[in-house]
Amino acid sequence: MNAVETGATIGGLLRESGLPRLEAELLLCSVLGCERVRLIARAEEAVDSSRARSAHARFARRRAGEPVSYITGWREFYGLALRVTPEVLIPRPETERLVELALERLPALARVLELGTGSGAIAIALATERPGLGIVATDVSKAALALARRNARDHGVEIAFVLSDWFDALGPEQFDLIVSNPPYVAAGDAHLERGDVRFEPRLALIGGGDGLACIREIAVRAQNRLRPGGWLLMEHGYDQGDRCVKLLSALGYAAVTDFHDLAGWPRACAGVWRG
Repeated sequence: MNAVETGATIGGLLRESGLPRLEAELLLCSVLGCERVRLIARAEEAVDSSRARSAHARFARRRAGEPVSYITGWREFYGLALRVTPEVLIPRPETERLVELALERLPALARVLELGTGSGAIAIALATERPGLGIVATDVSKAALALARRNARDHGVEIAFVLSDWFDALGPEQFDLIVSNPPYVAAGDAHLERGDVRFEPRLALIGGGDGLACIREIAVRAQNRLRPGGWLLMEHGYDQGDRCVKLLSALGYAAVTDFHDLAGWPRACAGVWRG
């Protein structure tokens, strides 16, 4: 059966997808291997039966709730196309705030540690923006590290990836900045059963009963890993900003400040370690 016989066209597939237009376009582009502009310019172009079936299958997966990024295998972060799999969190626009805040605080030849790198998004964005940085990135998941290494190779950046539960497998080196997007969702939070989060790895989401267990551990242990004047920078939940500020201040960090993301929600906390 050829494309004419199936009657499938780009426009027809999009109309029949049962999805918001943008999601349908992203999924169809992943099948056709094209940019979205082609879908707009060639709405009446025929699609062969094999690709039409693939498109319908991807539309069905999305209608069942599976994240678009897991279906396509890609996500854009800080202008970079990154591979993603269900073994890692999907990089989100609000996490780009961590990259911006880190870049504002880093000298050209600084040493950086990223804890819980996942897809490698933060570390790769920093390495791309500042090629002179020395970056170490850890994760407790072998699958996540394999993916992060592949993403780093794709973008031609040098990062030392280490299999480690936070700081456990690291040597005695100290850093100018430690950055992390740690698990910060409280166990039992209703958001865990909603939307894309349902499909993401719980290990990378849940931060204990109040969501702050990992943040507390990192904040305490980072004190011995930061050079005097080094910064700790962590993402947190929309309702955790005040608690994170109090935590870092109580531990002796200076210049503790909480920052909002582009949507206006409290998103990241920073403090400097005076040593």
